[in-house]
Amino acid sequence: MEIKIGVQNAAREITLESAQDRKDVEKAVAAAVADGSVLSLADDRGRLFVVPGSQIVYVELGEPVERRVGFGTT
Repeated sequence: MEIKIGVQNAAREITLESAQDRKDVEKAVAAAVADGSVLSLADDRGRLFVVPGSQIVYVELGEPVERRVGFGTT
């Protein structure tokens, strides 16, 4: 699923693709924002994103997208 994170005083949002469960991401975001801890998310490439919970403006969770292979239009 695609995850976009808006951070205070940052010109661009953080965008990553992750295979993590939507409910787990929601819980991690809620905990980080509530107590000001850090939000740690891993993407599909193995990179780790760490964002201070106190600096998070918004988090947008996209729908899981199945990747298509080939040129078909089905």
